[in-house]
Amino acid sequence: METKVLDIKGKEQGTIALPESLFSVKPNPTFLHEVITAFLANQRSGTADVKTRSEVSGTGKKPWKQKGTGRARQGSLRAPQFRHGGVAFGPTPHSFRQELPIAKRRAAVAQSLSAKFAEGNIVVLDSLTLKEAKTKAFAQVLDVLAAGRKPLVLANMDETTRLASRNVAGLTQLAPQDANAYAVLNSSKVILTKEAVETLTKTFVKEAK
Repeated sequence: METKVLDIKGKEQGTIALPESLFSVKPNPTFLHEVITAFLANQRSGTADVKTRSEVSGTGKKPWKQKGTGRARQGSLRAPQFRHGGVAFGPTPHSFRQELPIAKRRAAVAQSLSAKFAEGNIVVLDSLTLKEAKTKAFAQVLDVLAAGRKPLVLANMDETTRLASRNVAGLTQLAPQDANAYAVLNSSKVILTKEAVETLTKTFVKEAK
């Protein structure tokens, strides 16, 4: 399968062959949901914490005697029902990490790229290099390519182009080998370079290894 190759001005510069195992795979929504849920879980720091009754400051003395007051029995003012007491069943630091086999992550990238290609939301550039590190110049390239509000650029940029892109609102930039299903599916358009296509093929196509 082939697709057009454009320059940064939107002019056609020929075609490029895309591997069908990466851009022509039928997406499985249930499978992608599983992989993306795991990816998002792995982004969580898991540092939320509250103080229990054993951690809050306060006396350990019994507030009143057990019997004869007409009130409910209490053993500590640090219990959850009292003001400034500890929190019951609150969050404690723990890991949310979910491990996925490499084969699953590779398959999810292929399915997500295939979904974007089927939508017509993948653009391949011959190169992505700017002469000046100006945000306006990079934004103009995105406008020419009709990249939308949340473009994803999968390319190894030189320093000048990287500086020009870092302040563009909504833009996500990743090295091709770091592509993931969430970033691809969460984007309005995926922008690749010819070099990036080769890197994606070497990284995510099992037969190429």
